[in-house]
Amino acid sequence: MISLIKISPSVLASDFSRLGSEAVKMEESGADYLHLDVMDGHFVPNISFGAPVIASIRSLTKLVFDVHLMISEPLKYIDDFKKAGADIITFHIESDSPVEETLDKIHACGCKTGLSIKPGTPADAVYPYLKKTDMVLVMTVEPGFGGQSFMYETMEKVTAIREKINALGLKTDIQVDGGINPETVKVAAKAGANIFVAGSAVFKAEDPKATIETLRNNASI
Repeated sequence: MISLIKISPSVLASDFSRLGSEAVKMEESGADYLHLDVMDGHFVPNISFGAPVIASIRSLTKLVFDVHLMISEPLKYIDDFKKAGADIITFHIESDSPVEETLDKIHACGCKTGLSIKPGTPADAVYPYLKKTDMVLVMTVEPGFGGQSFMYETMEKVTAIREKINALGLKTDIQVDGGINPETVKVAAKAGANIFVAGSAVFKAEDPKATIETLRNNASI
C-alpha cells in the first residue's frame, strides 16, 4: 500500500536572498514539505547551507522540514539539524557514517529517518535497513546540483524498493528527487514513489500553487 502523495519543493531552486519569504510562499501554495539540501563540498561537488540557515527560517512556516544531508559524516551533525528544526533527516547510504547507528541517532532525537541512494547504487543496498527507515530517497539525478534531467533508468529501483517494502508489510515512503515536473511525476508515481521533490518546476513557476496542484494530481492518476 502506497502512502499519501506529498510534494516537497526544493529550496535549492529558490531565491536565496528571500529564503524566508520563499518558504512562506511554498506553504501558502499548498506544499506538504520543504526540502532542504545540505551540501558540504566534499560528499558532493557543491556547497549550499547548514543548520544555522535552516534555523533562521524555522519559525516562519509550519511546513515539515525535509532535510537532505549530502555530507560525508552525517552522524556528527544529527543533533545540530534537529535543533535547527528538522522533522525528517535523510542521509546517504554512501556516506562515511555507519548506517544503522545514524538511523538510530535520528530516531533517538525525535526525527523521522530517510535513507538515500545515488543513481549508481543498487536498490537492494537499502533492504537491510528498511525496518528502521521511514523514507527511502531514490535520487533521480546525480546529487549536488539542481536543474538536471530526470534519469528514467532509476525507476526500476523505485519499483524494486516498493515491492520489497510491500513484501515486508511496511508503510515506508519512497521519495524521488531530481528532474521532477508534471510529466516525470507520473512516471515516478507509477513506479511506486509517493513523495516528490520538485525544485525548478515549482520555484520558477509563474503560479507555484497551480504547479503543486498539478504535480499532486498527476501523481494520483
